[in-house]
Amino acid sequence: MTTRILFSFLFPFLAFAAEHPVPESELWLTYSGGDGPGKGKHIVLIAADQEYRSEQAMPMMARILSTHHGFDCTVLFGVNKKGEVDPTMPVYPKKREEEAFQQHSIPGLEHLASADLVIFFHRLLTLPPEQLEKMVDYLDSGKPILALRTANHGFRGPLPYEREGKRVNFGRDILGGAFMGHHGRWHADSTRGSIDEAHAEHPLVQGVEDVWGPSDVYRTYKEGTSLPEGCVPLVWGQPLMGRQPDDEPNVEKKPLPVAWCKMWETSNGEQARVFQSTMGSARDLESAGLRRLVINAVYWGLEMENEISPKSSVAIVGDYEPLESGFNYEKLGVVPKRPEAYR
Repeated sequence: MTTRILFSFLFPFLAFAAEHPVPESELWLTYSGGDGPGKGKHIVLIAADQEYRSEQAMPMMARILSTHHGFDCTVLFGVNKKGEVDPTMPVYPKKREEEAFQQHSIPGLEHLASADLVIFFHRLLTLPPEQLEKMVDYLDSGKPILALRTANHGFRGPLPYEREGKRVNFGRDILGGAFMGHHGRWHADSTRGSIDEAHAEHPLVQGVEDVWGPSDVYRTYKEGTSLPEGCVPLVWGQPLMGRQPDDEPNVEKKPLPVAWCKMWETSNGEQARVFQSTMGSARDLESAGLRRLVINAVYWGLEMENEISPKSSVAIVGDYEPLESGFNYEKLGVVPKRPEAYR
């Protein structure tokens, strides 16, 4: 009997605690946590958008969270029938070819049950009912919910989720705002973030500096109104007249909130902590300030505010050369790949 097997036999609970909560698979990626405050906590990151290269961004964030902060991380992907990560899959059926439309699929959603926190980065998905049910089970669990960029319009159709007899909308109801349009020029502007002065002492923005990204600002509420009641604005995004950090601001466009937090009350009356950032493309996350904001949100979501440190590492682990955003897949070099290609 090997030493490892003997140890597992004699100390089964210790052996189990040391293992990653999700088995390895060719359909997803797992990252075991090192030393850090997150030891023993499990984060699931969902990468299933078609425009902003979540398939590159989420493994990068998982490496940071596991290596520098100790969290066990699992990255789940949207895949095609071959089990390949495939951002090129259409989100709408072609006219008169509705029967040929392929549903999307995210293998491994059963592991949301062991997650302490989920980071959502998906877009206009049409998922089979059994996968939607697993999503709803998590959303109604009272556990924290983090959402990046396109997640606020993450589902093409309604969720099988009702509260008090009313259908729940993921973007508007749970996150506090759904995509209502580009506040500026799509794929032409960039965003300069500034901390909300009234909440500069909030744990979520501690150490957050120099937030900039090449994606544009999303509008999530009608002009003349504001974020819904209960939303706490954290970062405001000013559209810039170009896609460089030193470009001039677009003076015709007022800043809008690009990051906020709130609470979500589940059907059982539990209170879930929610954070949304409408920034978060793979290239946006080259900004150390934005990475720190998301990592702070992980700690805040897990009620670990006391562990937030402006000096903690948010350094990228390994190589990270994200492709540009967009739908011109051939020009951008976006092709279906096995999940392992993104490790």
